[in-house]
Formats: sequence, structure tokens, C-alpha cells
Amino acid sequence: MTLQQLKYFIEVANCGSINKAAESLFIAQPSLSNAMKELEGEIGTELLTRTPRGITLTTDGIEFLGYARQVTEQAGLLEQRYLSKKPSRRLCAISTQHYAFAVNAFVNMVKKTNAEEYEFTLRETRTHEILEDVRTLRSELGILYLNPFNRKVLEKLFRESDLTFHPLFIARPHIFVASSNPLARREYVVPKDLEGYPCLSFEQGENNSFYFSEEILSTEHRRKVIRVSDRATIFNLMIGLDGYTVSTGIVSADLNGDNITAVPLKVDDAMEVGWITHSSLRLTQQAELYLEELKRVVREHGACVEE
Repeated sequence: MTLQQLKYFIEVANCGSINKAAESLFIAQPSLSNAMKELEGEIGTELLTRTPRGITLTTDGIEFLGYARQVTEQAGLLEQRYLSKKPSRRLCAISTQHYAFAVNAFVNMVKKTNAEEYEFTLRETRTHEILEDVRTLRSELGILYLNPFNRKVLEKLFRESDLTFHPLFIARPHIFVASSNPLARREYVVPKDLEGYPCLSFEQGENNSFYFSEEILSTEHRRKVIRVSDRATIFNLMIGLDGYTVSTGIVSADLNGDNITAVPLKVDDAMEVGWITHSSLRLTQQAELYLEELKRVVREHGACVEE
């Protein structure tokens, strides 16, 4: 087993395709395919499942990927320290529900990364896609929430996909509204106060289950509902239409300015925000750095981080 084989395997896993990985590595597709077969033969374990649509990792392949990443990271540090080579290219992918604090942590992580080359990915996406991204190792981490309504369903999906949920903090529900909205001056609001205002929520596409909703109280009837696909649009509609959405209460003035205000929503509910990982995968140092920044950002906003 060679370091080059491990690097090849990691690229194949990242690309989900032998052809795409070969293009990225600037080698011939047959050569890469043979290298993967030789690796599997050497360790006596099938690592890749090959289909006409691409490749996926076997259960053993997922575990092997975690070790391969650790080995190549350490090898890169050795080369940098003793062979005066430039730092290796850093990789990290995060999938998250639409949270500004997740973006803040990503910004901090990038700024603290000591690498001449890197390729990072931040996907603000739908709940089902977050589960799929982490299950298929497209992302190392996924950020979402659990509450009494969705917990049993999502925990069942976690078990079926071999995912582990790690609690981050407990958030009391708030509404996000424009600072010009009459509700912005309230000490708190109750559901009845929201009648007449457009409810803004993130659409979940084909997997539009109430259990995948990013907002609590998703089964409550509302007379005015607008579904959007991105955070910038939802903030624009808060300002332009006096709309509201329900979220954690953590607003980022650095990213969103002072136009958006969080107001406590008085309901008997809570959101346990956390991150999911694949149970068989060891996190890279880059992912660990992101988690450190995520916890730091949440603490700075006054939330009690669960360790």
C-alpha cells in the first residue's frame, strides 16, 4: 500500500467517479481504475461499489477513507516540516441548514487555515440533502436541529444511514423579522401575534415532509405562506413584505447588517441544534477546526455549548 494509492482513493471518493477523479489527477482512467483494484486486492477488501452512474463506498470503504485521510494529512505535515515542501491542499465540505452562525464559523475557519492551496465547500441546502451528503461522504459534517416533533423520524434515518448526531446547543424559538416590522419592538410574541404576516420558510423540494422542515410548528395552519430556497431571499422578503420566519434567535450583524431582528417566540418547544457525522469516519483536522470555530461563534452569541 502506497501513499499515492491512498491519495488516489481519496480523490475517487470525493469525485464519486473514476473518470472525474482521473481528470482531476491528470492520469488515464484505466491507470486509476487498475490502481484501485490493486489497492483492494492488496488489503483483501472491496472498497468501491461500481455502477454505471459512478461509484459509492462500501461500508469498509467508508472506514478506510477515514484512515486514508488521516495518513495523508500526517504525511503532508511531515513533508512540510522536514522536506520544506509547501503545505498540502486542504479539503473540507460542510452541509447545513440555513444558519448564519454556520457561515460565520466557515469564514473564521478559512481565515485561520494556513495553506497555500485549499478547496472548501459550504452547502446551505435542504434537510434531506444534508443527510445524503453526509451518508455518501460528500460532506464531512451536516448541521441541523432536532425537536420533539421531528426527533423520532430523523433519529431513525440517522440509524439507517449510520449517522451520529452531536448536540451543539439548545435554542429557544425566535422569529426573525425586519427591524422596521411592528413586531420587532415586542419583548416577545405568541403565535396569535403572527396572524396576518406572511410566514417565510425554506422549501424542501421533492422531500417536502413536515419532519424535514427547517422551522418548528411546521404543521400549524397559516393563511399566508411563502417558500424560498435561499437565505438572502428570505431576508429580502422580511424587509419587503414584513414577513417572518422561525429560527434559533442567533442573528449575524456581520453578515446581515442591522436590518434583521430576533424576537422570542413564546411556545412550548425548543430546538436542539447539532451536527451529524458518518459513524465510521474519523474527521480531518480541517473539519475539527471548523467545529472549534462553530462552537466559538455560538458561545459569542450567548448560547451554552454542549460538550
